Amino acid sequence: MMYCALSSASNLAEIMEPRWQAKGSSHSREMRHGSSAPNMPQKDAYSRLLSQHHSSAFRAYLEQFAREQNLQTDHNRPGPAGIGAPGTNGCSPHPAKDAESESCLSLYMGKLNGRGGGPVFEPPGPKPGPGARRPRRGERRDTNTSQDADIESSEEGLLKHPKPPKKQQHGGGGAFKTPAGDAGTNSPVGPTGGQQHNKQKHKKKNAAKNKMDAAPEGGRSAGADSSVTAAPKGHIDRAKSAQPQDQVHSAQMTPDKNKSKNKGGRGKKKQVFDVYLSTDEVSMGLKRGELIQGPLRINPKKYHEAFAPSPVIKSDTDGEGSGESENPAMGTSARGSTGGAQPSPDVIVEAQFSDGEHDATGTDALATKVEMMNLQATTGSHSSGDVKTVADKFLQRTGKVVYILQRKHSRAATGFLKFLPEKSFAMFSPVDHRVPRVNVPLADCPADFATRPDDYASILFICRITDWPGDSTFAEGQLVKSLGLAGEIEPETEGILTEYDVDFAEFSEDVLQCLPQDLPWTIPADEFTKRRDLRSECIFTIDPATARDLDDALSCKPLPDGNFEVGVHIADVSYFVEEGCLLDSVASRRATSVYLVQKVVPMLPRLLCEELCSLNPMTDRLTFSVIWKITPEGKILSEWFGRSVIRSCIKLSYDHAQSMIDSPDAPPGPEQLPPCAPKHPVAEIHRAVLDLHRIARRLRAQRFESGALRLDQSKLSFTLDKESGMPQGCYIYQYRDSNKLVEEFMLLANMATAHRIYRSFPQYALLRRHPPPQTKMVDDLTEFCDQMGLSLDFSSAGALHRSLNETLGTDQYSLARKEVLTNMCSRPMQMAVYFCTGVLMDEAQFRHYALNVPFYTHFTSPIRRYADVIVHRLLGAALGCSPHPSLEAEDVQRQASHCNDKKTASKRVQELSSELFFAAFVKESGPLDSEAMVMGVLDQSFDVLVLKYGVQKRIYCKALQGLKDFRFRKVGKKPELTLVWAADGSVRGAVEQEISIFTLVEVQLQADAAPMKYSATLKCPSPTGS
Repeated sequence: MMYCALSSASNLAEIMEPRWQAKGSSHSREMRHGSSAPNMPQKDAYSRLLSQHHSSAFRAYLEQFAREQNLQTDHNRPGPAGIGAPGTNGCSPHPAKDAESESCLSLYMGKLNGRGGGPVFEPPGPKPGPGARRPRRGERRDTNTSQDADIESSEEGLLKHPKPPKKQQHGGGGAFKTPAGDAGTNSPVGPTGGQQHNKQKHKKKNAAKNKMDAAPEGGRSAGADSSVTAAPKGHIDRAKSAQPQDQVHSAQMTPDKNKSKNKGGRGKKKQVFDVYLSTDEVSMGLKRGELIQGPLRINPKKYHEAFAPSPVIKSDTDGEGSGESENPAMGTSARGSTGGAQPSPDVIVEAQFSDGEHDATGTDALATKVEMMNLQATTGSHSSGDVKTVADKFLQRTGKVVYILQRKHSRAATGFLKFLPEKSFAMFSPVDHRVPRVNVPLADCPADFATRPDDYASILFICRITDWPGDSTFAEGQLVKSLGLAGEIEPETEGILTEYDVDFAEFSEDVLQCLPQDLPWTIPADEFTKRRDLRSECIFTIDPATARDLDDALSCKPLPDGNFEVGVHIADVSYFVEEGCLLDSVASRRATSVYLVQKVVPMLPRLLCEELCSLNPMTDRLTFSVIWKITPEGKILSEWFGRSVIRSCIKLSYDHAQSMIDSPDAPPGPEQLPPCAPKHPVAEIHRAVLDLHRIARRLRAQRFESGALRLDQSKLSFTLDKESGMPQGCYIYQYRDSNKLVEEFMLLANMATAHRIYRSFPQYALLRRHPPPQTKMVDDLTEFCDQMGLSLDFSSAGALHRSLNETLGTDQYSLARKEVLTNMCSRPMQMAVYFCTGVLMDEAQFRHYALNVPFYTHFTSPIRRYADVIVHRLLGAALGCSPHPSLEAEDVQRQASHCNDKKTASKRVQELSSELFFAAFVKESGPLDSEAMVMGVLDQSFDVLVLKYGVQKRIYCKALQGLKDFRFRKVGKKPELTLVWAADGSVRGAVEQEISIFTLVEVQLQADAAPMKYSATLKCPSPTGS
């Protein structure tokens, strides 16, 4: 991810901006400044965004303008007043409206409809005649709103003092660029592909060919997942709206000097990208609240969609600056506005298309939707508050990237090489369409590539972007290495790791020198005097059968008074990883272990992960322990934190623990379990597991009664061939009582640790918070569920959890319906993130929505998460047994943000690894038949959950063999498709099949021609099953 500043417009200016997209529409269209746009001086870039206007003055002028229009139309009755007639101001025709039904908003949008690059508004007065030159209309936009969110993902925090880039004009060497446009255009992060060219059949042949040749497959100036400084659009166009009235019409008549220069100049290429703002201009804009900053996310399936979190923006009466309720260093903005307004959805960062790609219907549709709001009829006034409410409810905020604060994308991608005859470079086409195509020097390519290019058609390469010139639609880069044949597990895996910047290199000798050198290592004698000795206690681990990094253990001892002493014991990684050493530096950069299907990329050297820190059985190990005195009902009576020494008596798997839970009266025999310490018989371990299970059930019940939420989704697991490593089978992982047992006590330890370190270090504590879901998306989902007859309660996390588990029936498909609905409920959820309490000052925002607790952190997995290592150091300092970490609050926040990034990348890599192995399984074992349940319906496709394997796939209607026709309709929020299958020899007539949410269908999974890809096809139903 990278950071971008988004310029934020005033509420009214945002509403009036015609390039805003009405929520719920598929596309947003935007007029491009053509020949009439004035040539703004480059040295005053910030003035182009802000100009001389403030939003209050702008609102006042617009309200006056609306009143004058109403008065004028009253005088001109009885006929309706025409707005934006042909030949006036170069605008396209606009439907006439009765003056009494016109509001400030609808009148103004009428003037804007079809606007071709002139000022934001046209004041009343004489209009130019038909001879006035019309501004050219241009860019096409596609800015569908996203429903992308994940509780366990993370948004990146922003740096307060970014270093200025070396090369200001185009963002520097490998930086992604902001696409060019005039001052008033709201360009996206980069040149986007040629998808729209096919629709522009009225274009001239040569122009179409040139644009097709220049269009990248999916270029993005800010990278696939970036954190950028970006800007909502209103202030960009407000700058032009501030021109004196006598300059307005001349601006429309004057040719664009910049474009004339580009066309007429010799030896100069036309600039494709805007010049970024300077560091000082960005700093000023952020201080004034005219720019906003946040992480940029680009939709991996629709690369022309990009999103940034929508901030809270104060009105002018609130004073100057942004009204964000969080510190800018957090990188996440509160989504509500002042005065109790509902949170806003994400800002859309618009995509740029080639000149001439326009479609007036998008603007017409937007103006029509806005006019239908009819504020005057609803409220009888034109107050700025009313307009603001309409903006938040009906219109989608859009923005433009104006500066990249921090580069976070790896600039590396996997893809294929294409030979270009008579060129000194080859074309690199990334597999990830969010990354642009790259020109690679032939000198970087294999020696015989130019003479035998077909030999390399299926070879995967890694390319790293080194530059992206401002006058080119293609980036420049160099080949890093050849991975091997596409479709093979290891080359594909290495490509995934490289793209997501996962460091999978072996640890250097210098790093390994930070570890104990005298092996086998034993605990120094003086450590026993500093720690509580728990080696005689019955302590054991419960982990997956294949786990080798055992970082947590449990104990449960009955007390004479009928209560229990329950302990959670966590490997003391901070003892071995000293703050500031080289090993600490490497671990902080890696931030997390990455779990693939076939292997683990560890955060720490294997000597630590699997030996010195791993709580292996019958071995003395250093730990941090949390020990509670708990009643059988799960009430905590006392709590103890401290450093300890333990000796695990047995390594249990989840299967072992589950067998003990399932057979409470029959302890397993020693032959059924791994080796066990003689001091602790199997019966004692069996009794401890059962006691822990009973207490965990009480704790879990209390948690959900107190309002916690859990959204379970299927996880695919594989059995691999021991020799080839290829998948032999796959199954949906079962989350059972043994998993829940461990989870409850890990959650309890994490919550207890969060309270302890925050109490001791309120300015430095590293906690984890989970913001509530996005209100607009929740409202849409609530309306949809009401129309589906589902009584889901979204009023709180607990209410949602209860209704999810109570309203879906008890038949054999109830779990499938629950998973479909869980997937829908996950989309409005925001991402849980690490943060420093000294940076985010409002305690109310510390809460974890899903867990419904005020404080939470990660303490229980220091072998695989660096955030836990920091928490261990803070806990040690709080207990007085280790020095206070030398980090300041800003340092903690910076590391928290980095951990957020790496956790998100790790999660995505894990998903891609699973998809890779499942595609290999389909290729080896397919085609595979299964029942599936529809979980989403679009106008030409639908998504299904394949019940046997738990995977989700999209089925495209146009790709279905034997499908004669299909019809899409939408009843309220409920989408439906009717599929019409052609008659065959066994059927007398055509068969119709209704597709809607929860519909059961039969699908077949089969491998595609492309390597490691598979598709789902729908089986034609029988007449009785239609």
